[in-house]
Amino acid sequence: MARYDEVKFRAITAFQRRVGNPVLRRLPFQTVLETTGRTSGLPRRTPVGGRRVGDSFWLVSEYGEKSQYIRNIKANPAVRVRIRGHWHPGTAHLLPDDDPRARLKTLPRLNSTAVRAFGTGLLTVRVDLTDTRVT
Repeated sequence: MARYDEVKFRAITAFQRRVGNPVLRRLPFQTVLETTGRTSGLPRRTPVGGRRVGDSFWLVSEYGEKSQYIRNIKANPAVRVRIRGHWHPGTAHLLPDDDPRARLKTLPRLNSTAVRAFGTGLLTVRVDLTDTRVT
C-alpha cells in the first residue's frame, strides 16, 4: 500500500504544481496561504481550503509533513492568508495531535472531500491571525 500512496502523491502533486495551483491562486476569491520559502526566502502561495473561526484560520494539509508549505511553516511560521480577497498576516501552528478527519467535518465540504480522497498523511494547521488586514 505504501507504493500506491507514493505514486498517488507524485501524480497529484505534479498536477497541482503544473495546472491546479497556478490557476487557482489567481482566482480573486480563492483562499491562498502564503509562506516564505525555506531555502529561497521568496513568498510561496498555495491555494487551500479552510475556514476562519474567530481570529483563527483552520485547514488540513492532505500530505502533512510531505507538503512543501508545511515544510516552509516548520522553517518560518509567519504566514499570510488571503480570505475573500484580503490578506491577513498570522502565525501558523502544526497540530499533529488534532484529529484531521474530525476537523475536515467542520471545514468546507468540497475541499474536505478532495482532501479525504487524495490525501495520504493528513495534518491539521491553525493560523492565528492578527488584527491587521492588508489589502
